[in-house]
Amino acid sequence: MGRDYCEISVTPKAEKSLRAGHPWVYDGEIVSAIGQYDGGDIVDVYSQKHKWLGAGFINDASKIRVRIISRNTNDRFDEDFWRRRVNYAVDYRAQVMGDDLSCSRIIFGEADMFPGLTADLYGDVLVTEVLSLGTDRIKGMLYRLIDESLQRYGIKLNTVFERSDSPLRAKEGMEVFVGFADGYPQTDGQKIITENGIKYNVDYASGQKTGYFLDQKLNRRCVASLAHGLNVLDCCTHTGAFALNAVRGGAKHATAVDISQSALDSAAANARLNGYEDRVSFVKADVFELLTEMAKEKKHDYDFIILDPPAFTKSNRTVQSAFGGYKEINTLAMKILPRGGYLATCSCSHFMTSELFEKMLLEAAGEAGVQLRQIEIRRQAPDHPILWGVPETEYLKFYIFQVI
Repeated sequence: MGRDYCEISVTPKAEKSLRAGHPWVYDGEIVSAIGQYDGGDIVDVYSQKHKWLGAGFINDASKIRVRIISRNTNDRFDEDFWRRRVNYAVDYRAQVMGDDLSCSRIIFGEADMFPGLTADLYGDVLVTEVLSLGTDRIKGMLYRLIDESLQRYGIKLNTVFERSDSPLRAKEGMEVFVGFADGYPQTDGQKIITENGIKYNVDYASGQKTGYFLDQKLNRRCVASLAHGLNVLDCCTHTGAFALNAVRGGAKHATAVDISQSALDSAAANARLNGYEDRVSFVKADVFELLTEMAKEKKHDYDFIILDPPAFTKSNRTVQSAFGGYKEINTLAMKILPRGGYLATCSCSHFMTSELFEKMLLEAAGEAGVQLRQIEIRRQAPDHPILWGVPETEYLKFYIFQVI
């Protein structure tokens, strides 16, 4: 092929996975290496019969040894290559998100063939997370190219803030980094955004993840469309987004619950920002304990319960434990709802598959003595695209039922 990259040979298992579209080669799947490389370099990947399978970033410190970035032998990985790749990602968001481009996920890692890179746009602020060594080495260039690409849509970045504080960085042999990217001004770390007609103050410097969960945007709209005239309980509210959408949709009242006082303070501030403070109340409580108490007292104060808990599992090893947690919280909610009430429930864990989640819901309904009438099944918003053949890109499952 006339290329200067190190040649990596992989097992038949890895070859099969790569040919099916998956972008990772694991540490036990490399058979041999011809040539020298440093961590984060680009290497060519071959089958044991010397058939070229792709090129990707290599990192011996990671269990994911190679992350594929291209399956085209004509690609040369210069700035023009990355510019085309960035433009492709931005153009996709402009098409599928429309007016919401300025409040969307611009890069979603492997789904956009940017290994380990997350980039969320909040107006003129880009907030990123980098979990791959190869991507980390070129991140400065990528930020500049994203800025250039967004300007084609009238968006000029004011600053770029990196939130690379995940423990996964250590597994990639990288140090944690949180701060403003080189060459971009420091700000107060706050940004007011508008989503679904509701204003939020995003604390991107110290809030959870990149400061806000953009993936539920369209699911929140769905909740708003159903909430008219109902009393709503929003469990694990975080920034208050579901409660505020319910109120905007005409809910009589929404009660937002979270165990974190700082989350509740943020949610209350967002309610005031929108003039909804009289229509939303806030409760600091462990959701399991609160729902258990309500079930014991046979209270049916709410017509619509929303369950948006954090991921109960982040590995296959803890899936069964997570199954039990999801089942408990959903059973309690079903018991509390009156006949004809509404339930929105979700999981943001890739490891809790749709099949497992639906099995859990059926068991929970059985224990609660109710039946579920399906209204909608949804996934993450399209700015978090699901790449078929790469199951890790599909993580959010969102179900809405009437409980009968």
